Amino acid sequence: MKAWVTGFWKSRSPRERTVAAVLAAAVIAVLYLWLLHSADRARARLNATVTALRAQAARLELQAVEFERLRARPQATVSTTDLRTLVQAQAGAAGLSRALTRIDSPDAGQVQVVLGAVAFVDWLDWVAALESQQVRLAACRIEALAQPGMVNVTATLVRAKPQ
Repeated sequence: MKAWVTGFWKSRSPRERTVAAVLAAAVIAVLYLWLLHSADRARARLNATVTALRAQAARLELQAVEFERLRARPQATVSTTDLRTLVQAQAGAAGLSRALTRIDSPDAGQVQVVLGAVAFVDWLDWVAALESQQVRLAACRIEALAQPGMVNVTATLVRAKPQ
């Protein structure tokens, strides 16, 4: 095989050999430049991915710190008071008893409340106060009234499950 290639090469004129060598050098140069370009594009994509992964790692680290802080926090005691009584007491403490138009208790762990014409800020404060008593909002429908900041609220509240 080597003899055939050598014979084929030597049978060509010096001009043909020069043209073939120049073309081979040009093809090699183009392939090398294409390889460099591909490597540069891949490096740029990887740099973008590394940046996104670093941001995710930083968020994950913050979440891990928050998780450990929450885990170290003493367990909140769940009130043994009847949920309906607790919700009514919290509404009275928040000054929402006059807006509380209906309160139903389909079962011991769930209460449905209807509030008419209540300030949205007061509603949010009341929900936050209930959350501190381990009562969470399971479902809610809020309708804006014509008066700015006032809403009608229909909500289902449930007792938080112990961990």
